[in-house]
Amino acid sequence: MASKPQIGVCYYPEHWPETLWQDDARRMAALGISCVRIGEFAWSRLEPARGQQDFEWLGRAIDILHAAGLRVILGTPTATPPKWLVDEMPDMLPVDEHGHVIGFGSRRHYCFSHRGFHAECERIVTDLAERFGQHPAVVGWQIDNEYACHNTTRNWSQASLLAFRQWLKHRYGTIAALNAAWGNVFWSMEYNDFQSIDLPALAPTENNPAHRMDFYRFSSDQVIQFNRLQAQILRKHSPGRDLIHNFMGRTLSFDHYEMGGDLDISSWDSYPLGFLEDRSDAPAGWRQRFARAGDPDFQAFHHDLYRSTSNGRWWVMEQQPGPVNWAHHNPAPRDGMIRLWTLEAFAHGAEVVSYFRWRQVPFGQEQMHAGLLRPDGVEAQAFHAAAAVVEDLEKLDFSGDGPADAAIILDYTSAWAWEIQPQGADFDYFRLLFDHYRALRRRGLSVDILPPDTADLSAYKVVLVPGLFAWNAALLSALENHAGAVLVGPRSGSKTTEFQIPGGLPPNLPTNLLDVTVAQSESLRADCPIGVSGSDGRIRFWREFLEVGAAGETVLASDDGKPLLVHQQNRFYLGGWPDDVLLDVVIERLCATAGLETLSLPDGLRIRRRGEYLFAFNYGETAIDLDAVGLSGALLFGENALPPSGVAVLEV
Repeated sequence: MASKPQIGVCYYPEHWPETLWQDDARRMAALGISCVRIGEFAWSRLEPARGQQDFEWLGRAIDILHAAGLRVILGTPTATPPKWLVDEMPDMLPVDEHGHVIGFGSRRHYCFSHRGFHAECERIVTDLAERFGQHPAVVGWQIDNEYACHNTTRNWSQASLLAFRQWLKHRYGTIAALNAAWGNVFWSMEYNDFQSIDLPALAPTENNPAHRMDFYRFSSDQVIQFNRLQAQILRKHSPGRDLIHNFMGRTLSFDHYEMGGDLDISSWDSYPLGFLEDRSDAPAGWRQRFARAGDPDFQAFHHDLYRSTSNGRWWVMEQQPGPVNWAHHNPAPRDGMIRLWTLEAFAHGAEVVSYFRWRQVPFGQEQMHAGLLRPDGVEAQAFHAAAAVVEDLEKLDFSGDGPADAAIILDYTSAWAWEIQPQGADFDYFRLLFDHYRALRRRGLSVDILPPDTADLSAYKVVLVPGLFAWNAALLSALENHAGAVLVGPRSGSKTTEFQIPGGLPPNLPTNLLDVTVAQSESLRADCPIGVSGSDGRIRFWREFLEVGAAGETVLASDDGKPLLVHQQNRFYLGGWPDDVLLDVVIERLCATAGLETLSLPDGLRIRRRGEYLFAFNYGETAIDLDAVGLSGALLFGENALPPSGVAVLEV
């Protein structure tokens, strides 16, 4: 794909009379759209019955788009297997933890472990790749659609059970090794053979956490392998085309880093208003303030995450264009926000931002979901926003980029671990990471999100490692050799990979890194925070009782005199979950240690540096004076008095 950012759109020719297709393609091209995603939900039209394929309509649609100068991202249709296939093999349907079969009637109705469904996917993907893999319009493939959406990663079907037993046998070799790793002597849970192991489901009390952790690892592996099956087919029959998947927001049930190894481009589906309504931990007042703008940090967090999962190449495959249909409440975006969201993605390095969808559909589950056009074909709010973005892109040269000032380590197994054993109702791994990410953004810093096996951190002045389940050798070496400031904790290194407390106790670090021991931890009610001496900040949700060794220095303590923030050379350990006030204090101390200058941004203002550009985005409802907050440089477009929904680009 070209290095210059482009806009795209999702299009469903099967939803519309063929007489509209040519005019749709013409209007797309005239708007400035470059890429069109099609086909990801069309299995029943491509194959109406066993042995009856109809690819001709799709071929005509691709030819029409190509004639208009549009490039095509062709979806594999495996997220929506047709009814005739489900009737042939009803055991392909997913089963939930309660034993309920999840039936046909929407989408994602398959089990990742079902070998018969694998064979059907292999067949339809091979046929599509052989038919369209060399078409000059097809520049990429989207594999399936939104893995894990609707809580579909983990499956309690018979196919999943059989595959899980084989996975365990491969992992442990012997049942004795599994019993030792899981600690099955506890509560007399020892097994005599792998065939006697069930999936962790309903029990009188909680399942063995090691058993559940391996089920979560297995479930992630099943998604990876399912995606890899299709990727291998497409590499063979459609060489030179980009392979893409569209991830989701706040979805950590499978390892995106590992899947990224089989992709050329990671993408995600960005719905700022829906996610603020359905996936935010922010208090009600915050959600009310940003109800028509979206959370100022949520989209940026996922831009930075997915940029790291496929060697820096990433897209927004679905950008919210107006009211959606699936959240608790579905407001329309404030004027200017669709443009802001699009430009913010480009500021974080997106190659393409693709709007969902071209025309609002008048039937089915998504008929209340806006598009660039209304159902009658009249231009909607997002059409004009996309046109404005095309004009904006002509003013910018995105040739430069570089690493951010700060980095956060995100680990999927940590998310699974603290879901399995939160030890307190409020301990949520995503929320912990997002609190730290938001604090860095409040200081005006650009952030990279990195995998847990990162071996080189030398590009960053500040590195944060919150809530890491278990250490690995690569990251420990990187931290030991890192010259910048490092913040570890809370709860990092509190388990081994087998989900046991380490023999040396958390944080399980060499004393030359951090000479501190967590002797005990407690989870806190939300209304029982702990004050911090010399600060208005507090510890909430989680607190650790630290024993500080000779090499460590206590720099912050709780009101009851217990060590809280421990400093050792350029490294810090934080023994609790800080509120925003305390986290600002800690981040400022880290940045001062690293010699990194920071800003203090108002809630609605966020910035991102890309090459020689500094982008400023106003999510707030009042104008913000950029000079007053310390932003200076040659203004390429926008205003120093940045209005609500405004975007300014400065050359610095």
